[in-house]
Amino acid sequence: MDVQLLYFDGCPNWLVAEERLRDALAVAGRGDARISRVLVETPQEAEQLGFIGSPTILLDGRDPFATGTERPALACRVFTTPEGRAGSPTVEQLVEALS
Repeated sequence: MDVQLLYFDGCPNWLVAEERLRDALAVAGRGDARISRVLVETPQEAEQLGFIGSPTILLDGRDPFATGTERPALACRVFTTPEGRAGSPTVEQLVEALS
């Protein structure tokens, strides 16, 4: 499985997302999967990569949390979780996306 974590330096949420993603991979039995970090630095890169905010997690090139209405942007992303809105999906949401 190809796992990418797209982020930009202006948003700290990607650090939490990476930690949760590692936990989720372990729970899903994919602890050996490598997470590729992709630093997005310009609006042009955001557009080219389909980066809809930091963090963006791609599993085999697909963003399991995208609704299709988002626009590429260098911004912190907000996710809907069972606990409310947050800067990263929960471990449980990530495990579900990995299944």
